[in-house]
Formats: sequence, C-alpha cells, structure tokens
Amino acid sequence: MQTVQEKEVDIVYKPSYYVRKRFFRNISAVIGLGVVVIAVIIAFLGYLIMPDNTPNADDGNPHIQIKPPGFKAKILKKHKNIPIHTPTFVEKLITGVPSEYTIIPIESYKINEQDLTVSYKVFGGIKEQKIPVISAVKSLFVGDVNSIKEAAQATNNSLFLTKDNYVIYVNYEGKIEKISSSDLIKEFEKYDIEERTYWLGTDKQGRDMLSRLIFGTRISLSIGLVAVLISVLVGVSLGSLAGFLGGKIDYIITWFMTVVWSIPQIMLVIAISLALGRGIWVAFIAVGLTTWVDIARLVRGEIMSIKEKQFVEASRALGLGNFRIVTRHILPNLFGPLIVVISSNFASAILTEAGLSFLGLGAQPPMPSWGMMVYEGKNYIGSANGFHMIFYPSLAISIMVLAFNLLGNGLRDAYDPKTLVK
Repeated sequence: MQTVQEKEVDIVYKPSYYVRKRFFRNISAVIGLGVVVIAVIIAFLGYLIMPDNTPNADDGNPHIQIKPPGFKAKILKKHKNIPIHTPTFVEKLITGVPSEYTIIPIESYKINEQDLTVSYKVFGGIKEQKIPVISAVKSLFVGDVNSIKEAAQATNNSLFLTKDNYVIYVNYEGKIEKISSSDLIKEFEKYDIEERTYWLGTDKQGRDMLSRLIFGTRISLSIGLVAVLISVLVGVSLGSLAGFLGGKIDYIITWFMTVVWSIPQIMLVIAISLALGRGIWVAFIAVGLTTWVDIARLVRGEIMSIKEKQFVEASRALGLGNFRIVTRHILPNLFGPLIVVISSNFASAILTEAGLSFLGLGAQPPMPSWGMMVYEGKNYIGSANGFHMIFYPSLAISIMVLAFNLLGNGLRDAYDPKTLVK
C-alpha cells in the first residue's frame, strides 16, 4: 500500500485579511469602533428616539428650569390656536415634529364640570389660575369672531358657547364645531395632562437635557463628517499636485501649507468664522479649512515616494494622463494612511466645533450643541442643581473624542505590517 505524504501548504491571504485581524485583536480599538457605531445610530435616529422630538428639542418652560436628573413633572398641554403641519416620516426624521401644544408644568388641577373650566396651580407658583377646558383641548379661531357671521350667531359673538351639555366653538379655520361636555372632559384628561420624567434633568430654559444631548450627537458627527470631507478634498488635491508635479508648484504649495500650519488652529477657525459670520454651516467650512494640512502633507510625501516606482512608469509609457495615474493608480495605495489621519481629524473636528459653540461662533440657539451646552452650564457650577448641565455634555465630548482616538490608534497599528499577527 502506497503511503501518501501530506504536505502543509501555506495559505496566502490578501493584505486586508491581516489588517482586519490586527484590528480586531486590539480591544481598545474595537471598543472605540463600537462607541462610534452607537453614536452614528443615535445621530441617525435622532428625533425618533428623543423624548422631546420637537425641532431642536426646544419644548421647555422656565418654571422647571435647572432641575436635577430624574425630575418628574405633571404637564398641562394647551392647544396652540394655529394649524400644525403633519410631517412625513422623512421630515420627522430630519426636522422633528412641531408641537401642537404649549406646555405648562403644574402641581395640581381641578375640573369644574358646571362651567367646564380647569383650575390649576403652576409649578412653583402661589396663585391658582383658570382656563376654559375647550381652550386646552381644541385649537380656537384667532381674531374677531364677529367677522364670521354664522359663527357669531351660533356662539353668541363668542369663540365658544355651552348649550344643552354641548360646547359649540369656532375652530382655527373659522368653522363651527361642537363636542359633548363628557367627551370634552375625557379628551382633556387623556391628551392634555401628562406625566413627564426628565431623566437627565432640565436646562435653564426648562428643556429636556437628554433630548438635547441626543441631538447634539447629530451636530457633532455632522460637523466632523463635513469637515473631514472638505479637508480630504482640499488636502488630497493640493498634496497630489505638490507630490506628483514637484518643482515650483511643490514649492508654492509647501510654502502655503507651512504658513497655515504655523497658525494656531482655533485662532484660524475663529478668524474664518468672524469673516463668514456665525452659524452651523460656517462652522462646517471653518473646521474643514483648518484640518486639511495633515492630509496634504501625508499625500505629498507618499506620492513622492510612489511616483518613481515601475507601475507608475509603465502607466506613463502606456500614455495615461497625470490625472488618471494619480486617481486610479496612486491614491488607492494611500487608503490605509489616509483612513488613520481622517479618524484623528474627526476627533479634532468635534473638539474644535465644541470650542466654537462655547465661544458663540458655532451652532446658534435654539439648536443644541455640546459646546454651547457646556457654556450654558458653566454659569451654574457650584449651584445646588446645576452640576448636570456641564457634566453630561462634557462627558459626551470626552467619550466621542476618546472613541475616535482609540479607533485611529487601532487603525494605525492594523495597517502597520510590522505588527505581528498570530
């Protein structure tokens, strides 16, 4: 019987296999990636998971300002006398849902079924106030009801009239409607009284801190993404020109990079913001235009070392243009180093945006930004209930910056061929 000798065959994998293996062996990098993925999901869902899903999470009341985490309040919701657009799912995801109500935090309330009024005591207030139940439940006509002849006759020149256990009222469109007294009270108790829990407390305007922190995640990641896209576009373009063409073009671009490099980043961002004005889009541009130098220097150096290799000479011999050689044959080889720098720039962009918002040059009120929330909270350092106003946004900034730095370090080690793979 013939003996078959088995030979061990070394399996050769693609470089990407070793990159993935090195990356997932790095526990801290995987944790950083996990935090970033969770943050991206939170930022994408945004209004869908926010307790306060109104635009910019701006539904607050000064009577419950600066309340500690876990604060609970009874809310009386009074209908606004204006038509409210019902958003589509996409609009709800991007811009939120405009509130149909004005919220009034109360300590207690009592319904008088005889005259259909509700008496309530505002949270922290002394005097008791009274409003008609119909004004809380329905959107009433705004203006002179006498201008509508039929309505004036039906309601005796008033916005509403109680008659035979029914309430006849003029809605916001000027049309006459009616509802039974019992149904009116049921609707009030079902839709207009709410128990709310502010899990992370409230800010100085009585707004939900948790909702604003969630929306701040979208702002921070958005500015990081846009800033990185701008920096990649500018950095790769200038770095490619300098590295591939060389000569006077390289000298001029290198000189310009050195000048920009010598200016402190935050000072340059502030200068650009002051020149272009305030606002979130100005912050996007300002941060992007100050983070391109790292990418340009990297691309220039890598291209200068690659452009003399044989495959580039072969491309020239085949008659390919410079643009195609750079974009199709050289830049794909820079993906690894670029992704490392981009992850670091993401963390830098988040910090810079927070600094701009802290100085009032970034996102403008009422749009929530972590930096602006820190600025609002600094005035309450040392107060009895104000600690949460500065702690939570500062913690969010720290976690996001740390996550991107861990991710960047992990990618750097993963793309380093000297790192052993077992």
